[in-house]
Amino acid sequence: MYIGSSIFLIAVGAILAFAITPGLIPYVDQTVVGYILMGAGVLGVILSLVFAAPRRQRTVSESRRFADPANGDTVTRHEMREDGI
Repeated sequence: MYIGSSIFLIAVGAILAFAITPGLIPYVDQTVVGYILMGAGVLGVILSLVFAAPRRQRTVSESRRFADPANGDTVTRHEMREDGI
């Protein structure tokens, strides 16, 4: 569920809860249905923002220089790590 569809659910829920005369749809409590739709929309907005947020990344760059005993050259080693959430 994306932010646009979540806002749509909030709008439809608010219309059902506040704007339409109760009893227009028989055997259905429009106010409760409106509150449920608004709650689902708010939950959808929150989840969309949480999943769309950039992940925390930490990059470690390590550089070591050491002498290679086999031929006497200097070797440089680079190591990078990325951590997720």
